[in-house]
Amino acid sequence: MHRYIIRRTLQFIPMLFLVTVVVFALAKAAPGDVLSGEMLDPNIPHEVLEQRRDALGLNDPLPVQYWSWLSSVATGDFGNSMQYTGRSVMDLIQSRIMNTFYLSMFALGVTLAIAIPIGIYSATKKYSLFDYGATTFAFLGLATPNFFAALLAIWLLSFQFGWFPAQGSTSAIGLTGFELFIDKLRHLVLPGFTLGLASTAMYMRYMRTEILEIKGSDFIRTAQAKGLTNNSVLYKHTLRNALIPIITLLGVEFGLLLSGAVITENVFNYPGLGTLFLNSIQNRDYPVIMAINLILAVTILVGNLLADIFYAVVDPRIRYD
Repeated sequence: MHRYIIRRTLQFIPMLFLVTVVVFALAKAAPGDVLSGEMLDPNIPHEVLEQRRDALGLNDPLPVQYWSWLSSVATGDFGNSMQYTGRSVMDLIQSRIMNTFYLSMFALGVTLAIAIPIGIYSATKKYSLFDYGATTFAFLGLATPNFFAALLAIWLLSFQFGWFPAQGSTSAIGLTGFELFIDKLRHLVLPGFTLGLASTAMYMRYMRTEILEIKGSDFIRTAQAKGLTNNSVLYKHTLRNALIPIITLLGVEFGLLLSGAVITENVFNYPGLGTLFLNSIQNRDYPVIMAINLILAVTILVGNLLADIFYAVVDPRIRYD
């Protein structure tokens, strides 16, 4: 296994290089820069703007700009923000990334806690009223856009009932200890459930379909013929094999949650990478945009590696060495 991990890690190098080329090319293909935004003072002389562009390196040839950026990134330096003068890109990301991490893990926990039990019960009670209800919920979850579910949750659970706050990550400055933990948890509920809604529906359908397919396999009939109880067959044999495609989804799910949090965070005004990313796009702060895209790419690559490792844990038949 360790040899396989080393090989896969080495494969990250050319893949990340290609990612940097694509990210840089897309950023430079966008029109304008941080000095041509709508909020810029129109009275600033053109000569002053050109001097500023020269100082930022925006007038350098593209290969020079790319090499300068790549050299810095290779040492862990993503440069300085063009919008937030005096702040490094890494400083901005570090101030937001944990909020997005908490939100993504909360959403993933909600997804697994709801989807897997419902998927299992729906498969064991096929064509029952519960199964039809779960299927309807799954299709509604898949068809409902995140922003609409977010607005509905704010209107119902925040404005109408007042159960949870509608925006932000904390209610007040200066909270500490358990009080701060509870306050942050309450702010995570609405965006977390909203972000996990579509994933919950998808995981439910995958789990139900896999269990129904595996229940008709020869090794399941053999286990039943040996006199094993239904619960033993379900949880020891069926469920373990049904989890393999779920692990496949989990490999990229975290990266997708990070990227999908862009819309959800902005609807709830949640101070994470999503709001920073959209704000950077609006203000053409390309160093921040490229850094966040690179972080998302690394997250997805690592997630796929972890999925392959968990394959061997769940299914002993899988060997990589």
